[in-house]
Amino acid sequence: MQVCIPIDEDLGLQSAICGHFGSAPCFLVVDTATQGCRAVVNGNQHHGHGQCAPLASLAHEKLDAMIVGGIGMGAVNKLRAAGIEVYYCDRPTVQEALALLAAGSLRVLQPGQVCAGHSHGHP
Repeated sequence: MQVCIPIDEDLGLQSAICGHFGSAPCFLVVDTATQGCRAVVNGNQHHGHGQCAPLASLAHEKLDAMIVGGIGMGAVNKLRAAGIEVYYCDRPTVQEALALLAAGSLRVLQPGQVCAGHSHGHP
């Protein structure tokens, strides 16, 4: 499975999960079978509210899931339309989030859990 997680800085699996998907400096793409990972710079990091283009920086990636600490409804809808399941995780690192995903403990993000804007009112 190819999982993508917005991160603050590329420290591999020890990277901190960014609190908001669209404003993340980069994304970590992880192959859960091998634990191999690579960072993808978010070229759309600075955008107006509602103008997040979540797949622009990830256009060439084949992703199965996204794990986020916060995300807006528009971005969720775009990811789901592309066939990417979105999970919410309140753990600080990619490694912890992946462990929860593997254990079946992460929940699919629900509409009431999205951010209302760049002030980041997280669930």
